[in-house]
Amino acid sequence: MRLERKHSLLLLGVAAWNLASYTTFAKNLAKAHARGEDRPTGYWIAHSGLIAVNLSIAGVLARLGIRSLRAS
Repeated sequence: MRLERKHSLLLLGVAAWNLASYTTFAKNLAKAHARGEDRPTGYWIAHSGLIAVNLSIAGVLARLGIRSLRAS
């Protein structure tokens, strides 16, 4: 399958969006933890896992977008 330039830009856009939104989410989660919000441990673990997975997805999408842009 060959990706066109528009697909590459879409992949890069989604990667940038994931990076921006989950970086902000991580900062907010860290601030909440620093303020001592009373949440179950599972809350912190689950949300930290979501952040890690989505930042990994952003990295994969960015890599695919860059590779397909270079190929086109």
